[in-house]
Amino acid sequence: AVSLPFAVGQCGNQVGCRFWDLALREHAAVNKKGIYDEALSSFFRNVDTRSGGDGPGIYKGKICSLKARALLIDMEEGVVNEILQGPLRDVFDSKQLITDVSGSGNNWAVGHKLYGYQYRENIVEKLRKTAEHCDCLQCFFIIHSMGGGTGSGLGTFVLNLLEDEFPEVYRFVTSVYPSGEDDVITSPYNSVLAMKELNEHADCVLPVENESLFDIVNKINQMINSGKLGSTVKQNSLVTSSAGSVKTHQEKPFDAMNNIVANLLLNLTSSARFEGSLNMDLNEISMNLVPFPRLHYLVSSLTPLYTLADVNVPSRRLDQMFSDAFSRDHQLIQADPKHSLYLACALLVRGNVQVSDLRRNIERLKPSLHFISWNQEGWKTGLCSVPPVGHSHSLLALANNTCVKPTFIELKERFMKLYKKKAHLHHYLQIDGMEQSCFSEAVSSLSDLIEEYNELDATKGGPRTDPSRLKIAV
Repeated sequence: AVSLPFAVGQCGNQVGCRFWDLALREHAAVNKKGIYDEALSSFFRNVDTRSGGDGPGIYKGKICSLKARALLIDMEEGVVNEILQGPLRDVFDSKQLITDVSGSGNNWAVGHKLYGYQYRENIVEKLRKTAEHCDCLQCFFIIHSMGGGTGSGLGTFVLNLLEDEFPEVYRFVTSVYPSGEDDVITSPYNSVLAMKELNEHADCVLPVENESLFDIVNKINQMINSGKLGSTVKQNSLVTSSAGSVKTHQEKPFDAMNNIVANLLLNLTSSARFEGSLNMDLNEISMNLVPFPRLHYLVSSLTPLYTLADVNVPSRRLDQMFSDAFSRDHQLIQADPKHSLYLACALLVRGNVQVSDLRRNIERLKPSLHFISWNQEGWKTGLCSVPPVGHSHSLLALANNTCVKPTFIELKERFMKLYKKKAHLHHYLQIDGMEQSCFSEAVSSLSDLIEEYNELDATKGGPRTDPSRLKIAV
């Protein structure tokens, strides 16, 4: 089964770059003989560059030249050029890149309406070419940010294209949401316009907040600097440092944050890449965690985080790791699932962990979590036997929980503050095909989503009724 990632915009490509770097290191740690195997084939093609470079790919045997199955799209070519000049340059070729020079000026309409229509044919052609090389295409990943122009506008345009071209293939989206103090003044417009597209065209969205990533990185740095935990730097640290990778240039401020998102994706796809006693198909996440089509936003939490940092922390006991996954410190979005309603929850565990450990911890944690009345047993579990590099085990928890609602309410409030004054609207309305109705439709789509969460929250602790299920499913 193959997953095809799309990195769109500056943030998407920076996260993507970290993901490919870490994925290669993960495979290198396991694949000592340099044989192209099934694990590698899920994200990489093995190409014999001597025969013209784009042959059908070699399935078994020695690794010749690995090419990532991916498309990198950015309307400002800086980040993609940086990747092409860096250590990953051989993993991509020009057939996988779509760039322009001028950027989208932090304007969703430029990304979606202008570049979308301009590059549509080019994207479709490269998408089909890339998909032809996949035996069994299981899902698309889009990595993008919500606040700028290209990631939000062109990113959601690509999402629509994928639905048109491959309606039966699942669409997973990792969206980085801006913080309230974002330096892009129009980010609430871009985010709400993008939200409407995510509501309608994504199968699963993993929202990640800049603020949460920033907090996590700060906590890790505090732990390193406090000296409490022994500040020996781990050579093959994977979360906040690029130590151990081939990069030699100075780390950028966002590297640490991007690494955390890249690790989320590594854990999410680990079952597709490695063996395990309880493998979880990515499509199963959508099928088991999304009971209502529009309520497909999942809160993710990762653990260990500190142990993955450049600190030698004694490895956490297994049970502690499960408790951490349900604590707010480990979430990639600022939310409070414990006091909200769970629709379903998935646990993806890596390392030498038994099914009995999973069951024991679920039973232990269950009483403190509020599950919706008709899905009290709504747990999905996956066990992958290969842990992340340098660790004995790790855990990714994905919760479909009404606690994402405050994030959406706050986003709507920031949008309305600008929209009431009609601030900066002319920048959007001068783009062909962009009408003022796009704004009112986007905000009403967001309001509907918030209302659906409200209806579910109202049932919390109440009798076993399910009034709105049919209405939503229509």
